[in-house]
Formats: sequence, structure tokens, C-alpha cells
Amino acid sequence: MNTIEVKSISYKYKKGPNVLEDLSLSFETGQVYAVLGESGAGKTTLLSLLAGLDVCNNGSILYKGTDIKTINRDRYRAQSVGMIFQQFNLLHRFNAIENILIAMDISKHKTDNPRHYVENLLENIGIDKQKQRRKIIELSGGEQQRVAIVRAIAHQPDIILADEPTGSLDEANQRAVMESLMGLAKNDGKTVIISTHSKEVAEYADCIVRLIRN
Repeated sequence: MNTIEVKSISYKYKKGPNVLEDLSLSFETGQVYAVLGESGAGKTTLLSLLAGLDVCNNGSILYKGTDIKTINRDRYRAQSVGMIFQQFNLLHRFNAIENILIAMDISKHKTDNPRHYVENLLENIGIDKQKQRRKIIELSGGEQQRVAIVRAIAHQPDIILADEPTGSLDEANQRAVMESLMGLAKNDGKTVIISTHSKEVAEYADCIVRLIRN
């Protein structure tokens, strides 16, 4: 089943060439997609459009058959999309649990025991209880990225968008993060879309999308 479809979209910055032109793609539930391309090819732009952070100039993006231009995009992002960034974008003053609870509060995701729910999610991805209570800056880069993954999935979105999620990680942490993302697709039925310039990362994907710079 298609979670999200891209139909003949084009995108042009106000002072620049077309970044994406007449692009059509389908992203299915339970699959991992790697979006490959050189700098300027439109990888991050595509993820921004899929997240509803920006709107395409032409064409449409359908979430479960509905054009996201016609829905509340703030609610769509808060409830249906999880974003993972290369730079993590975690709050350094707080620990891992607090970072995720804050994000859940913003998304208005409700669960009976939020703290216990978050603790279990972190343990499942390899962050033990001791590390869960450390300030973010006391964790390694790989551990911080795994906290960022939990933050992105805690509100149970259908779509996970990851922008160069392993770009600053060593090989071992890259493998751990990619295995976590694969698990989200295969075990939890998420649609995982990863932008990357790395062929090694792309090898984990079920499907590779190649974007060419105009």
C-alpha cells in the first residue's frame, strides 16, 4: 500500500533553477527508500516537500490519497511524519527522556504512562536506563542519533524522513542507526525515506531513488 505519492511535482527557488522537475514517485508501507544524488540535486528539498515544510510549485503530494496542500500541514507534520536530522537538533540542557517527552507534548501524542513508554523505546534502540538520564551532551554521537530516532517515532508516525542521518557517524554507529531504521520499516510498518550521498547507506534500502542535478 502506498503511504505517500509524488505526482509530477516541480520545485523552483525564487532566485535559481528548478531543483525538481516533473518528478513522480510512490513510497510504500514497510519499505526503506534511499534518495541519492550530488549536492544540489534536491534531496533535502524533496524531504522538505514530503514533510509539508514547503509546497511544490506544480504537481501534488498525496498522503493516503489526500493532497497535503488541502490539509492542515502543521497537524500532518506533528502526527504523521517523524523527522531525523544529521545534526540531531536535540536540546542539550535536557536528558534523553526529557527531549522525547517534550516532542510528544508538542505532537499531542497521548499514552497512559509517557515516561515508561519512552524508557522502553530507548531501551529497544540500545540506550540503557543510566544513559537515558544523562544530559544529551554526555552521550556519544551514535547515541545522540538513536535518541533523535526515538524522538522522531515516539508519536507513532506513518512516515520517517531522515536527512543524511549517518553523515557524522563512524562505521559502527552508522550500521547501528541503519539497522534501527530498517527495523522501523520491517517490524513496525513505517515508510522510511533517507536522503544520503553514501552508497554504503543506500545498500540498506529496498529501493534507491536517484536525483540528478539540473
